Amino acid sequence: MALTRHQSMLVLGIMSGTSIDSVDYALCETTLDRVRLLRHWQVKIPAGLRRRLHTAARGESSSHEVGQLHHDLGRFYAKHSRTGSQKRPHLVGLHGQTIYHHPDPNSPGTLQIGEPAYLVEALRVPVVNNFRAADMAAGGQGAPLATLFHKTVFARPGRHICVNNLGGISNVTSIDWRRSRPKVLAFDTGPANVLMDLAIRHFTKGRSQCDEGGRWATRGIVLEKPLGRWLRHPYFRRPPPKSTGRELFGESFLGDIARELSRRSPHDILATLTEFTARSIVLNYRLHLSSWPDEVILTGGGAANRFLVDRIRQHVHVANSRTDVVTSEQLGWPLQAIEAAAFALLAYYRRTGRPANFPDTTGAGRATLLGQISEP
Repeated sequence: MALTRHQSMLVLGIMSGTSIDSVDYALCETTLDRVRLLRHWQVKIPAGLRRRLHTAARGESSSHEVGQLHHDLGRFYAKHSRTGSQKRPHLVGLHGQTIYHHPDPNSPGTLQIGEPAYLVEALRVPVVNNFRAADMAAGGQGAPLATLFHKTVFARPGRHICVNNLGGISNVTSIDWRRSRPKVLAFDTGPANVLMDLAIRHFTKGRSQCDEGGRWATRGIVLEKPLGRWLRHPYFRRPPPKSTGRELFGESFLGDIARELSRRSPHDILATLTEFTARSIVLNYRLHLSSWPDEVILTGGGAANRFLVDRIRQHVHVANSRTDVVTSEQLGWPLQAIEAAAFALLAYYRRTGRPANFPDTTGAGRATLLGQISEP
C-alpha cells in the first residue's frame, strides 16, 4: 500500500504491558513522520483475567489454559476497542500481552497473546500484531520497538534527548541530534514498576495493584546493603543491544528479596525497590550513553509515581545538574498513551511496507517489516 510521507491514516494502537494491570488504547492520526493523538482511553483488566495472565507469565499455565486465555484476551481487547471514540480506525496495531520473552541469541523466543481475529471482526479493519518475531528471526532481541515513535515525536535538532518509559520494565531511547543526523540508541535498563507492583500486591493481598504516588515507599528507609548487591547484577553492565523482562526481574527476583528481607517492614522494602529502579536507570546512563543528555522525558505508568520521579530526578541531577527531567504529560502526551501510540505508528509502517526496527538497537542483522496482518 503506497502512501506518500504526508498522507495520513487513522490508526488505533493497543498496548498492555509487563505490569498486567490495564490496557491502553490510543487513536492516532499517523503519517510517516508525524503522530497526532486524537483519543486515549484505558481499561482496567478484570481481576480474574489478570490473575490468569500473571499465572501464564510465571510459566505456570498449561497449553490448554494459555490457548483459552489467548482467545479470552482477544475478546477483551475487541470489546473495549470502541469505548473511547466513535471514530472507526483504518488500521489497528495490537501489541498483545507478553507472557514470555527470552532474548538469548542462541535460542530466542517471545510470545504475545490476544487473538487479533476478534478485533478484525469487531472493527472490520486490518489488524497488525506479533511485532517482535520478525526482528528476532533477523537476529535481534525483539525489543525495544518504541524507538521509531520516540524519534518521530520527541527528537529535536541540537539536543540530546532521552525518552525513558517506566512501564513494568524501564527502557530508554537516546536521541543525540547535535550533529547533522540524529544518533539513536535504545535498550532496556532493567526494572521500572514490575518489582514494586509485585511487592505491593503481595503486601496488600491483592487489594492494591501499585504503590500509588509512592505513598508506601515514602514511609520507608532505603536498605543500602542489599541495594548495593542488586545494583551489581550483571545485566546492568551488559552493553546494548539488550532487553529484559519478568524472567530476570520478576517473581523469582522478588522471591529472593522477600526471603532476604523478611524481617524488614513493607515500607522499607518498597523504598528500596523504588530506589533500585531510580539508581539502575542512572547507572545504565553512565555506563552505556556516549554523553549525558540535555533532557530526560519520563513516560509510562511509573512517571505518575511522584516519589519515583523525584528519586530519578535527584540521581540525574547529581550526575549533571543541567539536565532537565520532565514527563511526557508536560509535553502534551498522556503518560500511558506513548506505548500504545508507538504500536499505532509501527502498524502504519507495516501496512505501508516499510521496515520499522532499528538494527543497532535490537541487534538484528537487517531492517525488517514488523508484524503480521490479519485482514477483514
